[in-house]
Amino acid sequence: MSKELTKAAPVVPAVFNEYIKPWIDFFDFNGGRIITATVPAVNITEEKNKFKLTVAAPGMNKEDFKIGIEGDVLTISADTEEKEETPARQEYNYSSFSRSFRLPASVVKDRVEAKYNNGILKLYLPKTEEARRAYGTMHIGIQ
Repeated sequence: MSKELTKAAPVVPAVFNEYIKPWIDFFDFNGGRIITATVPAVNITEEKNKFKLTVAAPGMNKEDFKIGIEGDVLTISADTEEKEETPARQEYNYSSFSRSFRLPASVVKDRVEAKYNNGILKLYLPKTEEARRAYGTMHIGIQ
Protein backbone atom coordinates (compact mmCIF):
# COMPACT_ATOMS: atom_id res chain seq x y z
CA MET A 1 0.00 0.00 0.00
CA SER A 2 1.30 3.45 -0.86
CA LYS A 3 1.85 5.85 2.01
CA GLU A 4 0.16 8.49 -0.12
CA LEU A 5 -3.13 6.63 0.28
CA THR A 6 -3.07 7.08 4.03
CA LYS A 7 -2.30 10.81 4.13
CA ALA A 8 -5.20 13.16 4.72
CA ALA A 9 -5.43 16.37 2.75
CA PRO A 10 -4.78 19.43 4.93
CA VAL A 11 -8.05 20.65 6.42
CA VAL A 12 -6.68 23.86 7.93
CA PRO A 13 -4.25 26.19 6.11
CA ALA A 14 -0.70 25.91 7.45
CA VAL A 15 -0.76 29.57 8.55
CA PHE A 16 -3.02 28.62 11.47
CA ASN A 17 -0.96 25.61 12.65
CA GLU A 18 0.68 27.63 15.45
CA TYR A 19 -2.65 28.55 17.02
CA ILE A 20 -4.29 25.16 16.81
CA LYS A 21 -1.24 22.88 17.14
CA PRO A 22 -2.57 20.94 20.19
CA TRP A 23 -5.63 19.90 18.20
CA ILE A 24 -4.03 19.10 14.85
CA ASP A 25 -2.54 15.71 15.80
CA PHE A 26 -5.42 14.79 18.07
CA PHE A 27 -8.01 15.05 15.29
CA ASP A 28 -5.89 13.41 12.57
CA PHE A 29 -5.49 16.59 10.52
CA ASN A 30 -1.77 16.21 9.97
CA GLY A 31 -0.62 13.61 7.47
CA GLY A 32 -2.76 10.70 8.62
CA ARG A 33 -1.23 10.51 12.11
CA ILE A 34 -3.57 9.33 14.83
CA ILE A 35 -3.35 8.35 18.47
CA THR A 36 -2.01 4.79 18.71
CA ALA A 37 -3.56 2.38 21.20
CA THR A 38 -0.80 0.85 23.31
CA VAL A 39 -2.92 -1.32 25.59
CA PRO A 40 -5.47 -3.79 24.28
CA ALA A 41 -9.17 -3.32 24.85
CA VAL A 42 -10.80 -5.60 27.42
CA ASN A 43 -14.42 -6.69 27.71
CA ILE A 44 -15.64 -8.16 31.00
CA THR A 45 -18.86 -10.14 31.17
CA GLU A 46 -20.57 -11.90 34.03
CA GLU A 47 -22.44 -15.14 33.66
CA LYS A 48 -24.12 -17.32 36.26
CA ASN A 49 -21.08 -19.60 36.73
CA LYS A 50 -18.17 -17.33 35.81
CA PHE A 51 -16.74 -13.99 34.80
CA LYS A 52 -15.12 -13.77 31.38
CA LEU A 53 -12.39 -11.32 30.36
CA THR A 54 -11.85 -10.96 26.63
CA VAL A 55 -8.67 -9.18 25.55
CA ALA A 56 -8.22 -8.05 21.93
CA ALA A 57 -4.51 -8.56 21.18
CA PRO A 58 -3.99 -9.26 17.47
CA GLY A 59 -0.60 -10.24 16.14
CA MET A 60 0.64 -11.83 19.36
CA ASN A 61 1.42 -15.43 20.27
CA LYS A 62 0.17 -17.17 23.38
CA GLU A 63 3.80 -17.42 24.56
CA ASP A 64 3.98 -13.59 24.68
CA PHE A 65 1.48 -13.37 27.57
CA LYS A 66 2.14 -13.59 31.30
CA ILE A 67 -0.91 -14.00 33.50
CA GLY A 68 -0.71 -14.03 37.27
CA ILE A 69 -2.77 -13.53 40.41
CA GLU A 70 -1.27 -11.94 43.51
CA GLY A 71 -3.70 -11.52 46.38
CA ASP A 72 -6.89 -10.30 44.78
CA VAL A 73 -5.23 -8.70 41.72
CA LEU A 74 -5.16 -10.39 38.30
CA THR A 75 -2.39 -9.07 36.00
CA ILE A 76 -2.15 -9.71 32.27
CA SER A 77 1.05 -8.56 30.61
CA ALA A 78 2.94 -9.14 27.40
CA ASP A 79 6.33 -8.29 26.01
CA THR A 80 7.11 -9.00 22.37
CA GLU A 81 9.97 -8.17 20.07
CA GLU A 82 9.55 -5.15 17.85
CA LYS A 83 8.96 -6.06 14.21
CA GLU A 84 11.22 -4.41 11.67
CA GLU A 85 8.38 -3.54 9.31
CA THR A 86 7.22 0.06 9.09
CA PRO A 87 3.46 0.25 8.69
CA ALA A 88 1.94 2.91 6.44
CA ARG A 89 -0.66 3.53 9.16
CA GLN A 90 -0.58 2.11 12.67
CA GLU A 91 -3.59 2.19 15.00
CA TYR A 92 -2.41 -0.30 17.61
CA ASN A 93 0.95 -1.27 19.01
CA TYR A 94 0.84 -3.92 21.71
CA SER A 95 4.52 -4.76 21.79
CA SER A 96 4.49 -4.40 25.57
CA PHE A 97 1.63 -3.83 28.00
CA SER A 98 0.31 -4.65 31.46
CA ARG A 99 -3.31 -4.60 32.66
CA SER A 100 -4.44 -5.33 36.22
CA PHE A 101 -7.89 -6.09 37.59
CA ARG A 102 -9.10 -6.45 41.19
CA LEU A 103 -10.91 -9.77 41.54
CA PRO A 104 -14.12 -10.09 43.54
CA ALA A 105 -14.09 -12.50 46.48
CA SER A 106 -16.51 -14.73 44.55
CA VAL A 107 -13.79 -15.88 42.08
CA VAL A 108 -12.18 -19.29 42.61
CA LYS A 109 -8.58 -18.21 41.88
CA ASP A 110 -7.01 -21.65 41.51
CA ARG A 111 -9.44 -22.59 38.70
CA VAL A 112 -8.88 -19.63 36.38
CA GLU A 113 -8.35 -20.70 32.75
CA ALA A 114 -6.92 -18.79 29.77
CA LYS A 115 -7.18 -19.49 26.04
CA TYR A 116 -5.71 -17.55 23.11
CA ASN A 117 -7.05 -17.97 19.59
CA ASN A 118 -7.10 -15.71 16.51
CA GLY A 119 -5.92 -12.58 18.33
CA ILE A 120 -8.34 -12.93 21.25
CA LEU A 121 -7.22 -13.87 24.77
CA LYS A 122 -10.07 -15.18 26.92
CA LEU A 123 -9.85 -15.70 30.67
CA TYR A 124 -12.51 -17.69 32.46
CA LEU A 125 -12.87 -16.89 36.15
CA PRO A 126 -15.21 -19.41 37.82
CA LYS A 127 -17.42 -18.29 40.69
CA THR A 128 -17.79 -19.91 44.09
CA GLU A 129 -20.84 -22.11 44.65
CA GLU A 130 -22.36 -19.45 46.92
CA ALA A 131 -21.96 -16.77 44.25
CA ARG A 132 -23.53 -19.01 41.60
CA ARG A 133 -26.60 -19.57 43.78
CA ALA A 134 -26.95 -15.84 44.48
CA TYR A 135 -26.64 -14.86 40.79
CA GLY A 136 -29.74 -13.72 39.01
CA THR A 137 -32.44 -11.17 39.24
CA MET A 138 -34.32 -10.82 42.47
CA HIS A 139 -37.88 -9.62 41.93
CA ILE A 140 -39.30 -7.26 44.49
CA GLY A 141 -43.04 -6.86 44.85
CA ILE A 142 -44.63 -3.43 44.94
CA GLN A 143 -46.97 -2.65 47.84
